[in-house]
Order: sequence, then C-alpha cells, then structure tokens
Amino acid sequence: MEHKQLKPFPNNFLWGSASAAYQIEGAWNEDGKGPSVWDVYTKKEGTTYKGTNGDVAVDHYHRYKEDVALMAEMGLKAYRFSIAWSRIYPQGKGEVNEAGLKFYDDLIDELIKHNIEPLVTVYHWDVPQALMDEYGAWESRQIIEDFDNYCSTLFKRYGDRVKHWVTLNEQNIFVGLGYRDAIHPPGVKDLKRMYQANHIANLANARVIQSFRKLVPDGKVGPSFAYGPAYPFDSNPKNVIAAENAEEMNSHWWMDIYVWGKYPQATWNYLEDNGLAPTIEEGDMELLANAKPDFMGLNYYQSGTFEHNPLEGGVGATKMNTSGKKGTSKDSGAPGLFKTIKNPYLDTTDWDWTIDPQGIRIALRRISNRYQLPVLITENGLGAFDTLEEGDIVNDDYRIDYLQSHVEAIQEAISDGVDVLGYCTWSYTDLLSWLNGYQKRYGFVYVNRDEDGPKDLRRIKKKSFYWYQDVIKNNGLK
Repeated sequence: MEHKQLKPFPNNFLWGSASAAYQIEGAWNEDGKGPSVWDVYTKKEGTTYKGTNGDVAVDHYHRYKEDVALMAEMGLKAYRFSIAWSRIYPQGKGEVNEAGLKFYDDLIDELIKHNIEPLVTVYHWDVPQALMDEYGAWESRQIIEDFDNYCSTLFKRYGDRVKHWVTLNEQNIFVGLGYRDAIHPPGVKDLKRMYQANHIANLANARVIQSFRKLVPDGKVGPSFAYGPAYPFDSNPKNVIAAENAEEMNSHWWMDIYVWGKYPQATWNYLEDNGLAPTIEEGDMELLANAKPDFMGLNYYQSGTFEHNPLEGGVGATKMNTSGKKGTSKDSGAPGLFKTIKNPYLDTTDWDWTIDPQGIRIALRRISNRYQLPVLITENGLGAFDTLEEGDIVNDDYRIDYLQSHVEAIQEAISDGVDVLGYCTWSYTDLLSWLNGYQKRYGFVYVNRDEDGPKDLRRIKKKSFYWYQDVIKNNGLK
C-alpha cells in the first residue's frame, strides 16, 4: 500500500546500534575469563579469513568508556551488546567470576550515565568451551539447566537497570552453520544432530523466559531471529511452493516455536519421513507453549528468492562468499525443497548479500501479521570495504544510502500498522566479522586495524556517524 503521508516514528523509539562480545571485546583470557568455542575454533587452520580471531578484536574491553562517549556524542538512545558467558562462568557453570560481572556492571552504568538504554543479549554464539568438551554444549539437555543458571545470574545482577533482554541471537544461524554447513563451531555436517541441538536450544530459550518473568517482572524479553523473507522467482506454482518450503523451513520452524510452542506441520512431516525429526520428551511441548516472548527481535540483512529444485539431480549446499569478491557465491539449495536464484530486480553487496530495503518492510509485516507481537529490529547494516582517506576521513555514502533506504521502509511498515520498538544498526564500531575478518566493515566508527594486526586501534568517525546523529536528533528522516 502507498500512503499519502507516513506516520512519524514513535516518540520513545529506540534509535540504537549493536555489537557482540566476541567480535569487539578482546581480552579473551583476562580477568578470569575462560575460553569460548570461538576462542578455540578460530585457532584452527582454515576456519576464518586469513586466520583472524577475536583475541584483541577492537579492544572494547579496555576502551568501553571511549566507545560509550562516542555513542553519547552521536545521541544514541540504545546500545545492544552481548555478554560473554565464559566471562561470567569460565567453566560454563560452577564458580562465578566476579571480575566478569563487574565489567558489565561498569558498562551498563556508563551507558545509563549517558542516557543510553542498555539492551542485553545473553547469548551471541560464544558458548563456553568447557561445556562443549564436557557434553557437546547444545547437543545435551544438560545445557538447559546451565544456561538457565547463567541467565538467572545476569537477570538478578542487572535486572534493576536493564529492561530489554534478548535470549538467543540468531539460533537459526548458529545451529545451521555449526551442524549443517560445518563452518561455525562445532564444525560438523549432521542434520539429525542439528535438529536435535536446535530443539534443545528451543527448550533452553523457553526455560530462560520463564525465569525472566520471575526475576525481572517489569522487563521485556525475546529472541533475536535472522529473518529473510522468501520470494518465489515467478508465478510458476512450482516456484511458489519452493518459496513456501523455504519460508517454513528457514523461518517459521523457529518463530512458530518461539511464539506458539508448535513446529510447522509440513516441515515436521518432512523431517519424520527422512529420519531427521528431533526427539520430543514428556513435558517438552508444554514448556515451549508457556514461554511466549514479549517481542520478536529481527536481524534483517537480505531477502531470498527461490525456485523449484528437483529431488533427483537437484542443487545442494554450496560454499559461502567470505572473501568479498563479488559474484563468487553460487546458488544453493536442498533437493526436493528449494534452491536460491538471483533476483533480477536487486543488486548485491561485495559478499553477494541481496540489497533489498523493501524486504525489511515485508519482514516486519509478515512477523506482525503472523505473530501479533511488537518487533525490535536488533540488527540491520551493510558490510563493505571502507577506505581511510588522508585527514582521517571515511566517505561511506554507500552505507548511508543503504541505511536510509531501510529506515524509509521501516517508516512505511509503521504506517502500515506494525508496532516497531526500535532500530539497532549493525554495528556501532567496526568489528571482527566472524569468518570474514576485519576487512568487512559495518560500523559508524572506523577502527584502525586489519587482518595483519591491531595497529593503534584509533576510533575515527565515518560520514555515516554524522548522518545517523542527524536521524536520531530528528527522530527519523527529515
């Protein structure tokens, strides 16, 4: 629908930005912190771009006051960050590390001092290595208790000051890339294990939400989901079915459980027929049905376009583009279900991610219509090659164009009737991009480091810094 006049952003709209502990903090073994799976995984040859890791990252652990001061200068209303589980419990459980708790106390207090609302993610992929070694982390039901204990510790410690919490960040990504594609920890290819680990993660998420209700009764909690709406390539019914398959298997499979406590039937039937369905124990579905979140966290980067993929001779999974060489990724899929195909109407980034601003509007409407929940946009941003010019200037107009088009689409979704709580860009400073090293930059603030080393780690405001500062000041685009 087209609107004669767009509705304004709400007065209490959370204009924010985001990060994750492993990607920014560094100090990987300081002040009692134990190793996470990423501390170990990135040391294995061939796992990341040019062997990059988060040992130093962008040294936020030692520079958080400098970073928060920049946020305050920008006028940021909210900052989403994650807490490193192994900084709180070095062994994943047992003795708590007071030094770790104090670091986040200090960060939260520094944010509040500058009138920036802290949005805490309790899990952004860095499960303690000790739990992986002991029982396979997410593959064991033992993690439900350990995760609940860890989260409850955080709720008790910070719940008086933090009122918006994210439970699991991109569960679909960490289980998919970890157990289907073998490019994230634990680096295995086993769909049966993937769906079982995913079910256990669902149970852990539900248990934690129930604990949250008791410990932070005046707060709001929800998962953060990486959602890209599925489009059919054309009106050929076979391609429409392929897009339906992709939407259900890649998205509804997770969000339906979060909100309704039910798995989509068609996907469940497919998994049962292929011996992939997770084991459901007594009480599982009751737990899942009684842990509805307060909002759906949306991490939106791109949409996907799909076509029919025959069961015999169909295309399977292919390697991701982690080099930034545009056009090197190949279409991938699941035989008998769907395969990706390039959308002729959309451009792509250097990492072959589709640039689709209207996709975020479609995502917001689909989530709102299906689940009747407010949406908190927890990530949206452009990974690109940035150039530091003479005089400490970074002209990232391409990032401004990307973000501005997405903010316009969000305002259109609000005008459509979607309840959007806030918008957190990814990311605030440049950071380690998991498999892609430091060359793939997302931030408003350039950090002077690269794959060869941390250099001086200077913080340099990009052109986009001033653009977002203006957006926040005006509570939206002019």
